[in-house]
Amino acid sequence: MTEIIAARFKSGGKSYYFSPNGLTFKPGQGVVVETSRGVELGECVEGNRMVDETELLAPLRPVIRAATPEDYKTAERNREKEEKAFAVCQEKIAQHGLDMKLVEAECSFEGNKILFLFTSEGRVDFRALVKDLAGALHARIELRQIGVRDEAKTLGGLGICGRPFCCSQFLDEFQPVSIKMAKTQNLSLNPTKISGTCGRLMCCLKYEQDAYEDLVKHAPKAESFVETPDGVGTVCSVNLLRQKVNVRLEDDPETPRCYHNCEICVVRSGKGKRPEGYVAPPPEELAKLRRPADPDEIPAPPSDPMGAALARVLDKGEEETVQPQQERSRNRRRRGGSGEHGEKKPTAAPAPANEGEKAPEQEGGEKKRSRHRHRHRRRPGNKPEGGQAPQQ
Repeated sequence: MTEIIAARFKSGGKSYYFSPNGLTFKPGQGVVVETSRGVELGECVEGNRMVDETELLAPLRPVIRAATPEDYKTAERNREKEEKAFAVCQEKIAQHGLDMKLVEAECSFEGNKILFLFTSEGRVDFRALVKDLAGALHARIELRQIGVRDEAKTLGGLGICGRPFCCSQFLDEFQPVSIKMAKTQNLSLNPTKISGTCGRLMCCLKYEQDAYEDLVKHAPKAESFVETPDGVGTVCSVNLLRQKVNVRLEDDPETPRCYHNCEICVVRSGKGKRPEGYVAPPPEELAKLRRPADPDEIPAPPSDPMGAALARVLDKGEEETVQPQQERSRNRRRRGGSGEHGEKKPTAAPAPANEGEKAPEQEGGEKKRSRHRHRHRRRPGNKPEGGQAPQQ
């Protein structure tokens, strides 16, 4: 067993193993290590742990020391030197008229070497450029051509999903992606929809490819001749995620029907002619292919009375609106106390205190009617003397 730590030099870059050299480090702590490019300042992403020697591919390089405040100041000066070198290199490229796009300039921790990353469609003769850069920057110059996917990883950005690029966040290395993956996942073959910002196929096509390949093994191919619980027909479309297919039956070719994969029996896989001498099984045999109802998919009967009433309405196929009892009561109060059929209920008068005495409301109403009757029967000139009413 060997003790190791993992360090990273760029955000989203690949992690490398180093020997802690008897020191203890925690994730997020700065470390100064020896690499093939010289001394570099990195960040510890995985603390001390033991691994089997068979897992290591090459001898481990040692950690020189833990990063100090002076090391961070040196790194900051190197960042300023990189910005200056980037501007100088762009000017030299324009002077030489080279067909190349400068992506990034990286300065070594010791400051004696500058690496320039660029992209180009073809080969570029940059020998004269290297001489001019070495004389202007007084450092060792190295130019390296990278691809468009490496350019996207270096520059970063947002994808069509709205999230940062996977390559600049967590992908250590690029996985091969082919157009066959898009076909397997039933995606649109429009290049603008399945290509990333770099112009290549999106890396996320690789994420679900294994799951789709496993689903394809249990699904029939399109245009297959199959037997279904309702008859025989041809598969017109396949839904891999739902594990269902649409079948165009021979008896009703205009209306495709949907079946689960376990409800069909493949007679001929893929395109081709109908098997010679094939005779469709009787409907009783085909009905056995129907999948029994899943109890988890059947909704439980409602326990409340309103839910039970709604279930009865749905079972009968009637279109009816079920209102809660409180809502009906409010509607009756708005209509002035009307009953279920809209008929106004009579209001009972309060009972009189004594049998020979009228209720106050009834007595007042009788007096009003009496005065109205007297006014109606008076005639001009027949006003009685003494204010007495005429004899009726």
